[in-house]
Amino acid sequence: MNEEKPAPNPSSEQKKARLKEADKSGAACALAESAKRYIEEHFTEKFSLTELSGALFVNGSYLTRVFRKFNDCTPLEYHNRIRCEAAKKLLTKQELSISYISDAVGYVSAAHFSRMFKHHVGVTPSEYRHTL
Repeated sequence: MNEEKPAPNPSSEQKKARLKEADKSGAACALAESAKRYIEEHFTEKFSLTELSGALFVNGSYLTRVFRKFNDCTPLEYHNRIRCEAAKKLLTKQELSISYISDAVGYVSAAHFSRMFKHHVGVTPSEYRHTL
C-alpha cells in the first residue's frame, strides 16, 4: 500500500523564522524607498554614500545591498540617473546653457556632467538638445 504521508506541520521555530524574514523584507523595502525619496529630494546636492546612509541610520554597505535588490542599481547610480532626468527637462529650454543646467542639477563641472549624461542617456547633452 502506498499511503501518502501528510506534510509535516512547520515547527514554531520555522514559522518564526519565516515571519522574521518577511519582516526583514518589508523593512528592507521601506529602507530602499526611504533612500529613493531622500535622493529625489536632495538630487541637486552632492553627498556620499556615508552621508546618505548616516541620514537613514544604517550601514552604507547594507544600504547599497538593499537598494540594489529593489532598484537594480546603487544609490549613487540612482542619484546620477535622477540628475540626468532633470537635465533632460531643462535641455528643452534652448535659452539655458549646458553649464547652467550642469549647475542646476548639482554637478560642479560641466565636463563631468556631460560624461555622466552620455553614460546614462547615450548621447551628450548637446546632441540630446539637437534631437528635440
